[in-house]
Amino acid sequence: MEWFDHLNWESELWVLLDVFIAMILGGLVGLERERQNKPAGLRTHMLIAGAANVLVFLGISLSETSIDMMNDSVIGVDPIRIIQAIIVGVSFIGAGTIFKSEKGGETVKYLTTAASILFSTSIGISVALNHYIVAVGITLIVLFTNYIIKKLFERSRLDNGSDKKD
Repeated sequence: MEWFDHLNWESELWVLLDVFIAMILGGLVGLERERQNKPAGLRTHMLIAGAANVLVFLGISLSETSIDMMNDSVIGVDPIRIIQAIIVGVSFIGAGTIFKSEKGGETVKYLTTAASILFSTSIGISVALNHYIVAVGITLIVLFTNYIIKKLFERSRLDNGSDKKD
């Protein structure tokens, strides 16, 4: 059981804490979407932020293990590929929330929810890379954008109705 000897229980518990932090922050974004009765809410945003966090951790761990076992030039480790793969996967989920209204013909709904899903991904990635201030900042920026900006537009009557459908 040589692989068992390489496990570092304490560091893996810290990873689980990071996943929890990412899920809480993503959940704040999802809670705002949930309160607006949007198709992707609290649990979806939590799971996406947590999954992004875990995938980054596993990618980094796999890269480090591969480099230790073989020559770096043989493996060709590129950490950016991890983030690209996560974004592509999450984009399918985001695309699934967007649809064209049958009534209006040209009305597209839930674009802001899809963008919120993408931001939840960035929250998870930020926490996985130990950028906690960035993760909290992203969360606050998304909440500000989704809630405060919408309210400002509604009050100023500049809203042409398109924001109400996201």
